[in-house]
Amino acid sequence: MAPSSSVISKLKVQLKLSISRLRMVQQKDTAIAKQQRRQMAHLLEQGKEESARIRVENIIRSDITTELLEILELYCELLLARIGLLEPKECDPGLEEAIKSIIHAAPRTDVKELQQARQLLVEKYGKEFALEAIENSDGKVAERVVKKLRVEPPEAMLVDLYLKEIAKTYGVDWPKGRSKQTSDSDGDDDDDDDPSSGQAVKNLEEPLTTEELTKATPPRDLGPKSPVSIAPPSPSTDNLSPRVKLPGPPELKPSAKMSGLKKQPPNTQAQSGPKVDDAEDGGKKGVGGKIPDVDELARRFAALKK
Repeated sequence: MAPSSSVISKLKVQLKLSISRLRMVQQKDTAIAKQQRRQMAHLLEQGKEESARIRVENIIRSDITTELLEILELYCELLLARIGLLEPKECDPGLEEAIKSIIHAAPRTDVKELQQARQLLVEKYGKEFALEAIENSDGKVAERVVKKLRVEPPEAMLVDLYLKEIAKTYGVDWPKGRSKQTSDSDGDDDDDDDPSSGQAVKNLEEPLTTEELTKATPPRDLGPKSPVSIAPPSPSTDNLSPRVKLPGPPELKPSAKMSGLKKQPPNTQAQSGPKVDDAEDGGKKGVGGKIPDVDELARRFAALKK
């Protein structure tokens, strides 16, 4: 018997190869099933329903096989993620279902990499363990794996559902007259939604009273919105409570000219004398006040002659 370390290293490589191979097979089967569905649509369009019912069983079986490969791929990923738990001689309880499911289902697939991984698992845990997995005597194999491996004809309801879905996808009228029935049912629904006889009466809500309106809170979106919106930064390990700091208004400093005007002595107004007062009086009466009459203008001319 080979050492446990060498078996684990080989198993790790085979699990990686099995995962990639299973994905390729699933993609290939999906592409083939898509072509088969298109062929089924042509048969239904030509009225060959019996032939379509027989051939659609291949599509159902292909879908079941694809689902089985997807389950086995998940089990391989689980074993690869917990490869360290495979080193002991006894099987870990958390991996027993995955290991026995692979041993049980690998011979039913065409993936050689998965079959080689199965041989390494049998070599690791012994023939008795493998015999229990093959016969499923202890019931440790996953129920969904056992169900996918059953060879039995599909139910008539499942066949009808597949054909209806294919016809709907490719726009085929099957069964005949189905599109007319759906259009008629849609028309009846529209008549019920928009009655013209006036029998359907809408339930109008009672208007709100003034007290309820005064208690109601105004919406937050009321009023003009700012054209600039800033999203707060997400918290990180360096800054658990980030805050947005917006720049404030610039500080205005007085210029040299303004500072010189402030330093002038207060006697400048006294030196100007009555001219300033006259200007102020004239401004109040002429510019900013009412229009002077003829008597006031004559009085002003007399004062100027003196």
